[in-house]
Amino acid sequence: TLSAVDESRVPDSHQARRAFRQAMDNWDVEAADVATAALCRTAGANEIFDLMAHYGCRDFRSIGHKAIYVANAYRTLQCIGWQYAEPVLRSLTYALLNHTGEPNPSSSDLAADKAWQVTQAQLADGRQRWQDGPGDAAATQTLLDTLRTASPEEAVAATAEMLSGGVSVASVSDALFLSAGEMLAQQPGIVALHSATTTNAMQYAYRTAFRPATRQALMLQNAAFVPYFRQAMAGRGKVGEQRIDQSPADRQPAPAPAADSLNEIFDTVSRDRGQAEVKMLEYLESGGQAEELINAARRLVFLKGNDSHDYKFSSAVLEDFYAVSPRFRNWYLASAAHLLPGTGARDNGLLEQVRQALG
Repeated sequence: TLSAVDESRVPDSHQARRAFRQAMDNWDVEAADVATAALCRTAGANEIFDLMAHYGCRDFRSIGHKAIYVANAYRTLQCIGWQYAEPVLRSLTYALLNHTGEPNPSSSDLAADKAWQVTQAQLADGRQRWQDGPGDAAATQTLLDTLRTASPEEAVAATAEMLSGGVSVASVSDALFLSAGEMLAQQPGIVALHSATTTNAMQYAYRTAFRPATRQALMLQNAAFVPYFRQAMAGRGKVGEQRIDQSPADRQPAPAPAADSLNEIFDTVSRDRGQAEVKMLEYLESGGQAEELINAARRLVFLKGNDSHDYKFSSAVLEDFYAVSPRFRNWYLASAAHLLPGTGARDNGLLEQVRQALG
């Protein structure tokens, strides 16, 4: 429960930003709480979001939920009104400072912070022409391949090298989205799900933040998080060898039948998700309307979704279809077949309540 803030300790507008940064850098929960209250009363929403996004991407603790909380708190406040910001953002600050079971990260050399140290060194170097390059599909596939085996620190260095070499941010983002999609096929489950929702959050934050340093940090840390997720998946069991840049039909032992309709695709989701990915990609590549497929998937979430993650995952991947470059977006959307609900899933209890209410 959030307690009242001692008004005598709230700094003025000139001090609030510096106090917040100092408290967050020192992982000082009490000071950060007071500084957050001061920010809510003195700073603009966009500036506060930029600060929160910076700290939301600095470490992988909580498997990406820090970045997710930053993005979704901001989206929520845009809907309900900034007058509710203070309790939401004070809660967010506590979440960003989570390091349960560890010593203070500001005075310790912990594995969870290694990639952030490399990111900070790259930002200090200042060589990246990180918004100048043209789109490069070959660079996307090169980075995608690198992220399959790189450590978090190596992922940061490889991404920074691409950006400094003139590869566009869009091409780097494509590799990050495709990496998340690939993991969905390799081990459908909670970790892979969060690889997609975290990438959604960090890419949203990249598009929304305004300081160049924050935006660069988000891109580099998103790259670092891909190996972190791969490591987390390896700790949970078998990880498949599927590759999103291969033809899905080549991954199946039998030829894939043509997808005649959206109903057939989502019927197959309930029986064989790998085959459903094949059918979904065939539908999209043969001229099927992505908007119709997305709407069908969304309706099934409303009808069948029975867990917050059903909504969280679907909202991320269906939104991100439009964020991926046209060359790769069908691959990405088809990979979502591994976690979207199918027509064979049981209707949720809410559906019957809605039907009764509507007569």
